[in-house]
Amino acid sequence: MKRLTYPLLAGILLLSSAFMSITSQEWKIGSDHSIKFTSKDPTGIFSSFKGTINFDPADLSTAKFDLTIDVNSINMGNGMKNKKALTDEWFNEPKYKTITYVSSKVEKSGENYKITGNLKIKGISKQYVIPVKFTQSGTGGKFTGTFNVSRKDFGVGKPSDVVPDIMKVDFSVPVTKK
Repeated sequence: MKRLTYPLLAGILLLSSAFMSITSQEWKIGSDHSIKFTSKDPTGIFSSFKGTINFDPADLSTAKFDLTIDVNSINMGNGMKNKKALTDEWFNEPKYKTITYVSSKVEKSGENYKITGNLKIKGISKQYVIPVKFTQSGTGGKFTGTFNVSRKDFGVGKPSDVVPDIMKVDFSVPVTKK
């Protein structure tokens, strides 16, 4: 009887592990993404955005967002402002080439999602919860949302009556299944 039990148990364990494998879906970020920031002044976009997105609405325990923005891709519609944004006072692009966001948790929030993770700007990491709407269509989809970033939290610029501390970030990230 023992000879039959051990192979049977091993077979059951093998089959059950196949069903417990990671079900996360990997998504490719589309080139027509949009990362905009707005305030009274300045307003602009970051045109270079890349990373990996693993997301399955049916299994959020495996979701992971690891995203990077190239600071040098900033565009405020004014060459002088763009150059100023790359200086030590603002983003210090020679030392800090990227802005990153790495998720630690993704949760359902009504019809949408909350992504908790670390936002890193100028070498300073802060935990941010970003509200996200995900709309799926066939083999594609789109992540959209809006959140606020305090530039003071990351040492971006100096206190100013002209440039507000809070920047509103709007994003639209089209994706396709890999």
